[in-house]
Amino acid sequence: MGVILTMTMVMMTALAVTRERERGTMEMLLSTPVRPIEVMCGKILPYIIVGYLQVTLILVAAKFLFAVPMLGSLVLLSLALIVFMAANLAVGFTFSTIAKNQLQAMQMTFFFFLPSLLLSGFMFPFRGMPQWAQTLGEILPLTHFLRIVRGILLKGSTVNEIVPNLWPIALFLLAATTVALLRYRETLD
Repeated sequence: MGVILTMTMVMMTALAVTRERERGTMEMLLSTPVRPIEVMCGKILPYIIVGYLQVTLILVAAKFLFAVPMLGSLVLLSLALIVFMAANLAVGFTFSTIAKNQLQAMQMTFFFFLPSLLLSGFMFPFRGMPQWAQTLGEILPLTHFLRIVRGILLKGSTVNEIVPNLWPIALFLLAATTVALLRYRETLD
């Protein structure tokens, strides 16, 4: 679930905003009195709905095709999902403010996705990696989200048990949003 969301959320946002700039529709948007945060929210919110559709499909397949036990609260999982998806979408928005074209946006997406995949504990045991890789992995939202999903679905974790992994994602979201807004303002000038 986390890997699919990371790939699609970052890529969709990065490509969508870059495509608008390439086609010239961003200039029309910039001529309106909207603020950068409003544009960013307008670009991100529809993809959160798409992300929830993906999660629903994944959870249904997990339950009925693979008999994955779901011991925890799906409401708690969906609240954690908002933070995780927003963090990935903010990264995609940041990439779109840096990229000059869609090819560059796609390349940046893969430069974020591959380390996330390799250093999160998804492919290799997290504690078995070298210390430098664990340190880098702790920065990435996917690492923490995988722990949250495993905790909620497989162990029935509560809010108090997921908060230590939720706040790093929220901090990453804040940092990515700040960089995206600062870069977006630079593109306005």
